[in-house]
Order: sequence, then structure tokens, then C-alpha cells
Amino acid sequence: MTLDALLAEHAELETRLADPSVHADQAGARKLGKRYAELTPIVRTARELEQARADLETARELAAEDPAFAEEAEELAAGIPALESRLTELLLPRDPHDAADVVMEIKSGEGGEESALFAGDLLRMYVRYAERHGWKTEVLDGTDSDLGGFKDVTLAVKSRGDGPDGVWSRLKWEGGVHRVQRVPVTESQGRIHTSAAGVLVFPETEDVEVEVDENDLRVDVFRSSGKGGQSVNTTDSAVRITHLPTGIVVSCQNERSQLQNKARAMQVLQARLTALAEEKQQQEASDARRSQIRTVDRSERVRTYNFPESRISDHRVGYKAHNLDQVLDGDLDAVLDALAAADRAERLAGG
Repeated sequence: MTLDALLAEHAELETRLADPSVHADQAGARKLGKRYAELTPIVRTARELEQARADLETARELAAEDPAFAEEAEELAAGIPALESRLTELLLPRDPHDAADVVMEIKSGEGGEESALFAGDLLRMYVRYAERHGWKTEVLDGTDSDLGGFKDVTLAVKSRGDGPDGVWSRLKWEGGVHRVQRVPVTESQGRIHTSAAGVLVFPETEDVEVEVDENDLRVDVFRSSGKGGQSVNTTDSAVRITHLPTGIVVSCQNERSQLQNKARAMQVLQARLTALAEEKQQQEASDARRSQIRTVDRSERVRTYNFPESRISDHRVGYKAHNLDQVLDGDLDAVLDALAAADRAERLAGG
């Protein structure tokens, strides 16, 4: 889409959002608002660039008559390339899910109890990161380990705003195998062990394109349980849904009723099926053009957390820092910024 077309769309959206009748449909109004917010930085930068070019032309005309304006013309000319670069970057195709909320699944891998404890550490890291950004988190389901970790846990992370950069725009980089190197609490000899946990991230899209056939589902109900397996509900309100064609299993036990748990589990299932369909489509369309960073191959080691050296290393972009305690406390922005910058550079090179 051309810049002129985007400017026209922005103006049309502004007019529509000013119409009170549009807001009778809250979902539709929210969708329009998100698109408007997405286009606003483009429009703002395009207007700044247009104004800067007009000011430069005026300054050069005045400098021909009065040399005092020559310095102003030089300053204006020096600032224009930065505006042009920013506009070029903004016009790159965006990830259509950047504004979306996410569902994260964290699963312990090799390493037994130590891996389960690390899965719990990752869960706390993401919860703390969400708190720093004012996002809402909800643990939808989880299987505890004996020492207080998680064999698996499902976390929903939701933004409170309608801006173009939502939870997915930051946490989409987290999918893959996360490796930890430390002395486990179960190690009596003080030896460093290596274990891992897998993280899967899915965008929760409002307009889910994948239709789920009820005949493809097996729905089981069971009693909700808490820490240590004790029952926390006297009725069979927890729900487990199995999508038979793919074997995907989703469960939810944190809502108050069976109906609410089923609805929430269906949302997670649709998000996973949508991600699966998109991943397959991307791979078939162009394997070679997929960015190294955007490859969400669950078998790849994406990051290492080394406790003896207090080091975090992201292997996709060569990022290293020695602030592991802060990172595990939710200070993830530096590593996520490095991943976003590499993705941006990759898209600029290809665009």
C-alpha cells in the first residue's frame, strides 16, 4: 500500500471514530482504534518530513538573499535523512499480530526436578516482566513438581491498551528451548548441571481464521487441583480439550465454572491452531526468507542462563550480559530490544 493510501485510510478512520454510532459495536470500534493507532506514527512522521522539506526549501530561498539563513538550511538538511529512514522503517510490513495478547506454555525438559524448577523460574520472570509493563497475567493451567517447580504451565498475558505494539510484539521472541547451567538444589557434590525448559508463545487473535469442528474435539472434565495435588474444587469444573487431528491438548482449571473453563480452553486451542496454520503457510511459501530470529523451531536452543557467571546469552543474535539476577526478576528489555533490532535490520535488508 502506498503512503498516500495509508494517509487516506488514517483520515477515514479518524472520521469514523469520531462518529458515536461506531462505538455501539465495541469490538468493531476497538479494531478500528488499533488500526488508527498503527497508522498514526506513519502519518506523524510523514507530516514531519513534509514540513521539514518545505522549511528547507524556504530557508534556501531566504539564504540566497540573506546568508544568515544558510546555517538554518544546513541544520534542516542534516535532519531530513533521519526522518526519511524512520518513515522507511515504519512503512515496512508489520507483523499482523504485534498488537495481540499472548498465551505462553512453559514445559520442563531434560533434567527432572531441576528442569521443573527452572520452568518455575521462567514463569516468574515473565510474570515480573508483565508487571513492569502494566500487563495482566493469569495462570490458566499447570502441573506442579514435587519441589515446587512446574512440569508444565500455561500463562495468559494481556495488555491493558489498544496500541499497535502489544504483548506479542515483545514476547514473540521467547519461543524455543531455554537452557540453564547451575548447581541444582538436589546436587550434593556442588557440580554444575545443564538442563532445559521449552517455551511456546502464541498470539491470541480476535479474528481467529481457523474454524474448529466440534466433531474433532474430545472434551474431558475433572476436578480442579492445587499445590501438591489437593482438590480445590468440590465439582468437576476443570476442562481438558483434545484436538484429535493434531493431538493438541489444552486444559483450564482456574475459572469458577466448567463453562468458563471450556470457553477459555477453546480460546487457547484456537490460538495454537492459528499459530500452527500460519507457521505451516510461512514454511511452504518461502523457507529461505524466514528470518533467523522469527524461526520458532522448538528444538533450537535460543538462550542460556549461566548462574556461576551470572550470564545470559541469546544465541540468535549473539547477545550477552552479566545481569542474570535482574533478568530473572523481569528486566528483559535489553535482550528483547536486541532481538527486535536484529529483526528490523533483517526486514530493512530484505525490503
